[in-house]
Amino acid sequence: MLLEIITPEKTLYKGEVSLVQLPGIDGSFEILEHHAALISVLAKGKIKVNDSKKETLFFEIKGGVIEVLKNKVLVLAE
Repeated sequence: MLLEIITPEKTLYKGEVSLVQLPGIDGSFEILEHHAALISVLAKGKIKVNDSKKETLFFEIKGGVIEVLKNKVLVLAE
């Protein structure tokens, strides 16, 4: 699935991934391939990403929102 992590300053990440773990306001949750459509608020914390090369990446955010639609994950982060 395609993941984009965007801040007001720049794009932190754009590429194919197999898993995204996010800090939700009610706790951590994961998005896998072909996840149902979703919009949610994110809390301060780390985003964990497993990319297509099987590498694990982490991105620190101060909050934001996520949209999942048609196997694309868009994170608008602070």
